[in-house]
Amino acid sequence: MDLLQITDPTSRCLADSPDMSPLLEITGLTQRYTDADVIRGLGFRIAKGSIGCLLGPSGCGKTTVLRCIAGFEPIVGGEIKINGAAVARPGMHVPAERRRVGMMFQDYALFPHLTVAGNVGFGLRDRALRKRRVAELLTIVGLVKEAEQYPHELSGGQQQRVALARALAPEPELLLLDEPFSNLDVDLRERLSLELRAILKQQNATAIMVTHDQHEAFAIADEIGIMQHGAIEQWDTPYNLYHKPANRFIADFVGQGAFLPGIALGDNRIEVELGVLRCTTGNWRKGSAVEVLFRPDDILHDDSSPLKAKVLHKAFRGAEFLYTLKLWTGSRVLSLVPSHHNHAIGEKIGIRLEIDHVVAFDRTPATRARRDKASPAVRRG
Repeated sequence: MDLLQITDPTSRCLADSPDMSPLLEITGLTQRYTDADVIRGLGFRIAKGSIGCLLGPSGCGKTTVLRCIAGFEPIVGGEIKINGAAVARPGMHVPAERRRVGMMFQDYALFPHLTVAGNVGFGLRDRALRKRRVAELLTIVGLVKEAEQYPHELSGGQQQRVALARALAPEPELLLLDEPFSNLDVDLRERLSLELRAILKQQNATAIMVTHDQHEAFAIADEIGIMQHGAIEQWDTPYNLYHKPANRFIADFVGQGAFLPGIALGDNRIEVELGVLRCTTGNWRKGSAVEVLFRPDDILHDDSSPLKAKVLHKAFRGAEFLYTLKLWTGSRVLSLVPSHHNHAIGEKIGIRLEIDHVVAFDRTPATRARRDKASPAVRRG
């Protein structure tokens, strides 16, 4: 799938997490390598039973945060608390083995000489507990029949389930997942991400995942922190990140969309080349230069509309096409169109706006110069 699936934030974040007391609390976290800050004043909280995610481009520092939480390295600033107790601050470091934190590694790190059951029960010393817990988890992850097989006899998806079961076996207070789907193909990622969320919720596990893949983050997490340059730009529900981005970077990074220039008319109205909109964010002074975010589902195909746009590119998605359209001014936008409307490249089609969340950002010359240098006008990722 290429467009993010957005669910209602209240049903996802609150109903799935009845105990809202923080299990993990990070304040002012700073980490430095060779005199360069990799993490700068980062902070967030995760409630018991919730699933959080650090999402961002490669090199933004998300895996470093995970390593600090796990206890793999001391921190140079801030504080990390688990269940109300400090486990890390400058000059104080609780070792990883005493934090009751489970870790699921990117490459799964399964023991090749142990069976599936042996891998799952590896960290459990009590024989009776090990037998019961292994049987319980193999049932949950659907690998009862594979209990005596070895990792090399399993598919990638099955290996991932073994790694998850092993991480859950000691019943850690917090589970950390480092790019858990990076070794899987796209179709398997989508299916297993839903299975992973269901398993974590069934176990009432509290988890933090890091990924650069938005679809994984939106499919699994209750709350997501968008990271850039070692800091969290916005910590929020998937719904709010998509519809109410805190800044232009988040609007451009999350989902797909295009930005059109506009002028504020006062009374929260903004004029763009497609018409006059009522803005739902900000209170722009009359005459302010802004740019407005348009998602593909904001621009509908309508043959009866006087507004026309030229088809520059189309991507078949099964039930629909994702069209890249060129407006009469030369600007480009994206539009989702049912796939029975199979228009040719170069054809002009009618469009109309149907937009509920109008999000606008400052478009001063300095802002425009930074934007043009950093990213294209239309984001397809």
